[in-house]
Amino acid sequence: MKFLCCNEAIKHLTPQERRDEAYFMSLLRIAETTCGLYYSYVRDLTLNLQRASKLAAGRVHKPLWKQADPRFVWNKNLLEELIEAKLDEFIIPLIQGSFQSAQFTLKDRPVRITLFSRRCNRRLGTRMWRRGANLEGATANFVETEQLVEYEGLTSSFIQVRGSIPLLWEQIVDLSYKPRLSIIEHEETPKVVQRHFHDLSQRYGEAIVIDLTDKRGDEGDLSNAFAAEMGRIPGVRYIHFDFHHVCRGGNFDNLQALYNQIEEAIHKQGYFLMNTKGEILLEQSGVVRSNCIDCLDRTNVTQSFLARKSLDSQLQRMGALLSSESISLSDNINDIFKKLWVEHGDELSLEYAGSYALKGDLVRYGRQTLPGLIKDGMSALSRYYLNNFHDGVRQDALDLISGYYTVSQGSSSPFHNGGFESSSLDGMHNT
Repeated sequence: MKFLCCNEAIKHLTPQERRDEAYFMSLLRIAETTCGLYYSYVRDLTLNLQRASKLAAGRVHKPLWKQADPRFVWNKNLLEELIEAKLDEFIIPLIQGSFQSAQFTLKDRPVRITLFSRRCNRRLGTRMWRRGANLEGATANFVETEQLVEYEGLTSSFIQVRGSIPLLWEQIVDLSYKPRLSIIEHEETPKVVQRHFHDLSQRYGEAIVIDLTDKRGDEGDLSNAFAAEMGRIPGVRYIHFDFHHVCRGGNFDNLQALYNQIEEAIHKQGYFLMNTKGEILLEQSGVVRSNCIDCLDRTNVTQSFLARKSLDSQLQRMGALLSSESISLSDNINDIFKKLWVEHGDELSLEYAGSYALKGDLVRYGRQTLPGLIKDGMSALSRYYLNNFHDGVRQDALDLISGYYTVSQGSSSPFHNGGFESSSLDGMHNT
């Protein structure tokens, strides 16, 4: 990706405007390094298989940007002038997220498994600089993850979502290793939570909420506030699972205790299944929403565990496995599956936190190893450095690209305090 300066008026700018223009261009150069962007000329990447299969017949012949889910179009703001000019052939929606695919063999037939994640643009940002929800109920680091399986003409899809705790809260960078979490007291908080889960239910059906935060310290305070608000939301099942406590010692298999609580509901929600003729055989009627504090490490481990359980069900229904069999019985297939989820977790972590995901060993091996501990330590140090000395400028770049901050001619310089103006509610901070 490359941004080119086409500003003919630059020769008439004041010295301050020239300085601002130079900084805006430096932000665009930062945006050029954005990772995890994907596009297609022929398929709408913003829609999961279940939603795409239900498009009205005429809609699929429209330009891609008209089919797209605006939540997942990363370059939505950049496309507006092209849309106004009706230049459809030049309008390519980008999504940010993760794409991983692998193939293995069962019963002498190929099985392809694909992981596809889409990051929402409604509260786009970096780890410490965008937390919680905004007043409309959109949350930071909201990601829809789809696990696609193809076997013998059948295609199945299993959807999970992750997203920051949908309260008004922040974590101001202050050079400490773990800045204090702060819950913003606001009369709109109950409505913010309601808006978030109303939107979730409208799009995905019945929701199961898995909160993986600690029950002690700042995390505990935030978790307790979340639990209290969830008690007021009808029709949404909330489960707190203290990941660090239950899985201490790096024992991934202890997640079975969580699965036992929701197994019946997971089976009821099901997954989407269609045949080569495009006939829908099964539909997914709900979704599991997982969160920790960052919605990266603990969340990815937990989602991979639920995805493996669903994969077994999908392959059993397709006839690739017997009802008593699991991919865990094959070391080769199990390793392929784990590698997909480790790389998927790393890609999402790089986009939000700037470093590789932690706890990758738990996904790959089901336990913590010494090399994994060393890698996690390096990633944690990298996150600390980036949060304090880099992510504020990266946040400004994202705000500029996404249209969250709009440059207007003749307005005063936004950089007199070193960065864009801050607001605790909308998540903008000085760099």
